[in-house]
Amino acid sequence: MATPHRDTELRRTFPAFAVRDGGDGAAFAGSWWGNAWVEALERGALDAKRLARGRGYAEQGHVDAITVTPGLVLAYVRGSRPRPYRVQVRVRTLEDADWERFLDAAADRPGHIAALLDKELPQSLADCGVPLLPGPGDLAPRCSCPDSGHPCKHAAALCYQTARLLDADPFVLLLLRGRGEKELLDALSRRSAARAARAARERQPRTLPGVRATEALAARERPPLPEPLPVPPHPEQPPVYPSAPGGPDPFALDQLATDAAARAHALLGTGRDPVGELTLWQDAVRLAAARPGSGLTAATRALYATLADAVGRTPADLARAVAAWRQGGPAGLAVLEEPWDPPAGRFDRARPLLLAADLPAFRPWRNRLTHPRGHVQLRLGRDGLWYAYESEPGRDDWWPRGTPDLDPVGALTGLGIPDDGLDDL
Repeated sequence: MATPHRDTELRRTFPAFAVRDGGDGAAFAGSWWGNAWVEALERGALDAKRLARGRGYAEQGHVDAITVTPGLVLAYVRGSRPRPYRVQVRVRTLEDADWERFLDAAADRPGHIAALLDKELPQSLADCGVPLLPGPGDLAPRCSCPDSGHPCKHAAALCYQTARLLDADPFVLLLLRGRGEKELLDALSRRSAARAARAARERQPRTLPGVRATEALAARERPPLPEPLPVPPHPEQPPVYPSAPGGPDPFALDQLATDAAARAHALLGTGRDPVGELTLWQDAVRLAAARPGSGLTAATRALYATLADAVGRTPADLARAVAAWRQGGPAGLAVLEEPWDPPAGRFDRARPLLLAADLPAFRPWRNRLTHPRGHVQLRLGRDGLWYAYESEPGRDDWWPRGTPDLDPVGALTGLGIPDDGLDDL
């Protein structure tokens, strides 16, 4: 019965609510404006028993999808008969003059607009002289059932569920009164911009005192600079960033702000920023590697796709580089991407050490030693550490594994393979 595909700015369809346990004596709605709606219903009702039955229908999930348009709430409610009843509740829409007063009150205080965006309805905005919330007798229910009660239990059930819609989004109440969310926000934005421009025009320009150039540039003794403030013991936490439809990921903003604060704190205490020496690719890898968690969640995949696109690489390249960074930081990333020719010494001694550990003869190539089966590889970093890599046999698809070690055999045992099974790698 629901047709969300037909929704427009002035028509919104909401799926049916799940069954819930209201509890004896508990308030049905969770917000003060939702409970104000319930109070208008209950004070205007003529039969408390029908109200109780309607509340029970709502809590038991008898109300199907709800459609809201200006002045009207519509839904099908399942009663005792197989065929559901068509129920509608009408409320009066506001006049243009009422909307002008409402917009003026909302634009007067920036907190009002912020609260609406957070799906909150400030009490001061509801008390601005515009009848946003209904009073007793303002709700006009109608039902296709034969019950002539005011309201019948089916209409009462729809009114109770409407209070839950208002809990989640007060813009539903504003739509019932005649205006859609986008239209209201656009009007508030225009009104706020006009007020700011008017205030700027009315503000008198300040006259700045002038100083002659010869006086400003004349040689004179200047007082010493004050002592710098002590470095705080740790960087402060960033603010909580709100989530907005179509806006940036608040978790990603928090991660960037936390990283910037840590870098600023280090620069203040040591006078250097090691991150500033990284290339754009290295910094993208560092940021992705700092993302907590090991699984590629939807948010992590989106972050990887954004970072990879910014540096002209693929998300798969970035995932492999993140594994290398987590294995050894910038040195680990260099081992992944930069083969080199090590001098004689440590590299040449590695093969006898591997043979002494009952491992087969690894094939050398530049700074790499590869198992003859082609599924395990050791890479010598410029830092003198051995980095272990794994690949599916027969494929040149190497991924960093384990912990770097000064001992090539130790780098392999770090993969979690028993010592007596190294010869079966």
